[in-house]
Amino acid sequence: MSRPHHRGIHVTTTPPSSAFTSAFAAVDLGATSGRVIVGRVGQDNLDLTEVHRFPNTPVRLPDGLRWDVLALFQGVLDGLREAARSGGVASIGVDTWAVDYGLLDADGALLGHPFHYRDTRTDGAAARVWAKASPEELYGITGLQHLPFNTVFQLAACEGTAQRDAARTLLLVPDLLIHWLTGTIGAEETNASTTGLFDARTGTWSKDLLERLALDAGMFPPLRSPGDPAGTLLPHVASYTGLDARTPVTTVASHDTASAIAAVPATEPGFAYISCGTWSLAGLELDAPVLNEASRAANFTNERGVDGTIRYLRNIMGMWLLEECRRTWDKENLSTHVPTLLADAFRAQPFASIVDPDSPEFLAPGDMPSRIRDFCARTGQRIPDSQGAVVRCILESLALAHRSTLRQAAELADRDVTRIHLVGGGSRNDLLCQLTADATGLPVVAGPTEATALGNILVQARAAGLVGDLADMRRLIASTQPLRHYTPQGDSGSWDSAAARLESAPRNS
Repeated sequence: MSRPHHRGIHVTTTPPSSAFTSAFAAVDLGATSGRVIVGRVGQDNLDLTEVHRFPNTPVRLPDGLRWDVLALFQGVLDGLREAARSGGVASIGVDTWAVDYGLLDADGALLGHPFHYRDTRTDGAAARVWAKASPEELYGITGLQHLPFNTVFQLAACEGTAQRDAARTLLLVPDLLIHWLTGTIGAEETNASTTGLFDARTGTWSKDLLERLALDAGMFPPLRSPGDPAGTLLPHVASYTGLDARTPVTTVASHDTASAIAAVPATEPGFAYISCGTWSLAGLELDAPVLNEASRAANFTNERGVDGTIRYLRNIMGMWLLEECRRTWDKENLSTHVPTLLADAFRAQPFASIVDPDSPEFLAPGDMPSRIRDFCARTGQRIPDSQGAVVRCILESLALAHRSTLRQAAELADRDVTRIHLVGGGSRNDLLCQLTADATGLPVVAGPTEATALGNILVQARAAGLVGDLADMRRLIASTQPLRHYTPQGDSGSWDSAAARLESAPRNS
């Protein structure tokens, strides 16, 4: 769903060539921070400059965990003001994490801050939905991986509340921000496809599901595709930011993973991808959804990508495990310096302990090192006794999850995979990249780190006529962005043994 962001300004430079022709602003919001990045695009050039970064800090209220969406919007406005000071932009695009939403009343006012997808109010909500549409029926329509926080379950969790009863419009988070920038209402399709209310075959809202679940179809706005115009800036937005009021907001792939996959620098077929950040999204790009029972049982999702492609993938808990460990260690006054932790992990004993990253106890915020140790104790494994051992456990466990997910995806989609592209914040992690190559037995191409912003910006550039189709976008990224290559090393039998050990471990009751 979303990526961790790191402090400091990241600038991607490219060799000098033709002059840059246009600048575009990418508003990119992740689970821990947001930023505005200005991308300058020319025929052979692609340069990114981060002009503003701001925290994304959820707030726990008496009724649950909420996103501080007003603070996020202020951060967006401040970032666009910095973009104006840097020379202005030809258009603006917005991407964020998926599934979360705001509800508007009949006057267009926001009904409370959006809930955070990790809030526990969805516990048990799936059963209410399944009473009206079985898991098999849901998958046959939406092709969506079961996750307890999918939008359809969030709506079931608030059924009968005053807020839900007063709602007249549902806007996913990026659509809400665009509404506040432009005054227009719409729903971008790559994000809509994550809700559990979108028909994977037709690419439209599912009238059947909306009727069965007693959801007012009028709440769900008309769909937009990446590249569609979303409006121009409202007068007060233009006045505050210093941008021209005629500056267009362009619809991009507003689900951050969809933008990231659009920026995979693949120039040949046969590739798999891992968009690695807070979540690891591992899978394939297909022309049509896979909606059979085997795919449902394996919990694969069919989400929309740019140009109607299908992102056939599975969510893996990702670097969330490490980030939560770092938060706990910071409270305990232990080192949270990532290079030091990775160096310690490199020296730690291989395969001493393995966890299932998607085990339910790892979903909520909290003391992740203790949960990892508890998992290892429960499954009869060596308990990690140092920070390096915990980090080694996390990274090897993620590499194993990457391996099993991509092998299943290839089998279910009947595709041959010859290489893996690992993009996003996790591509900075040399140890994870090498472990993924070792576990899968496939070469790994790491980068670009800023895949989401690149995908956002290049969809805007394509709408402006500066680049061609999706293949052209990817060729430009491959020729301008720094990439690192990892080849498989070591004994594949050790990975087979580790996988078998985890498979036979007792599950949490």
